Amino acid sequence: MAKTKVLDLEAKGCFDFFWNEANSDSNSPGYGLILDQSGNKKVASSASVGFGLAAIVIGIERNWITYDEGYVRAKGTLETCLNNVEHDSGFLYHFLNIQTAKKNETFYDCASIIDTTLFINGAIVAAEYFGGEIKELVDQLYTRMDWTVYYDKDVNQYYMGYTKERGGFGHWDTYAEQMTQYVLGVASPTHPVPVKIYEGFERKVGSYGPYEFINSPGGALFVHQFSHAFIDFRNLLDSDGIDWFANSVKASLANRQYCIDNPNGLKTYHENSWGLTACASPNGYIVPGGPPFYPNVTPPNEGTVPPAGAAGSIVFTPEESIAALNYFYENHPQLWGEYGFQDAYNLDVEPEWYANHVIGIDKGITLLMIENYQSGLIWDLYMKNKYVKKGIELLNWKEK
Repeated sequence: MAKTKVLDLEAKGCFDFFWNEANSDSNSPGYGLILDQSGNKKVASSASVGFGLAAIVIGIERNWITYDEGYVRAKGTLETCLNNVEHDSGFLYHFLNIQTAKKNETFYDCASIIDTTLFINGAIVAAEYFGGEIKELVDQLYTRMDWTVYYDKDVNQYYMGYTKERGGFGHWDTYAEQMTQYVLGVASPTHPVPVKIYEGFERKVGSYGPYEFINSPGGALFVHQFSHAFIDFRNLLDSDGIDWFANSVKASLANRQYCIDNPNGLKTYHENSWGLTACASPNGYIVPGGPPFYPNVTPPNEGTVPPAGAAGSIVFTPEESIAALNYFYENHPQLWGEYGFQDAYNLDVEPEWYANHVIGIDKGITLLMIENYQSGLIWDLYMKNKYVKKGIELLNWKEK
């Protein structure tokens, strides 16, 4: 098999998840909502929908669906999110009933700033691609988002979640996957937060081996990937001169080096089996990661490896990521399923464990990063948006 063939196979599998696991009943209040994971057919997530909107654009460009098919699905999805999906101050609930579009009340029933941001990021990609009615719908969704509700002025940080009963809770107090929240929050024409919010989170520098970078508490790779799926950081420096793209390169290489060094002698970890990030495991959903770790933080590094970890870093570490994906494909056929790679595997349990499902955000980061690596499509569309341009300008980020 050609070295990069696995990228096309996996991209198609990812797309098929977003297309097939959406509510396709145009008469349903939940039309267009997409499953959080393939193993639970009742629960959608707002983040999955965002990745799915970007996936529609990729599907059209790759001739997996027609323009008209994509247009109808994207428009209907956005109408569902505008008119039916439960929200607080324009921020969507994290988990939703895929049929009714109401919040899922059995777990984590709060409006989520990061998941709504991931949703609106994908919506912006669709807006720039289709224009017209779709762009108008996205403008309505974006301008109704009241970012000030999520701003804790006492500590100059965003809250993580919000309910009417509790108000805001949790804080985005360290570097993580929230960078697009600053761009879109300061750029809002209706409910902006002050530019100084960007200075409110800690930039904690740590090192592992030769790699020194701004890291996050548990070292999961997704924090270095999600914002980068949309913002093209390759030629940007922030107001303090930080090169976030180079930072993610170092974080990815450090994550891989930890799997090579393999201090606990785990069978699953090695030079082509790396990419520790949030995923399914034999014991449920976990968030493994690579060093350096914050004091008193011990991630559950028990041997589980998700292909999305290496795949989501393909723009940072193309050679190493492609080698990992080829290794997974050629050596672990049990890891391949209906939608490409299943979520994760672990050779350090008896019997060896392979996930039997996929997770939307893992398929999403994989698909978007493969597309950015191959064509730059998502970066090009997102960076054209007037609000994104305004936010980057207000934050005083400059081209290198």
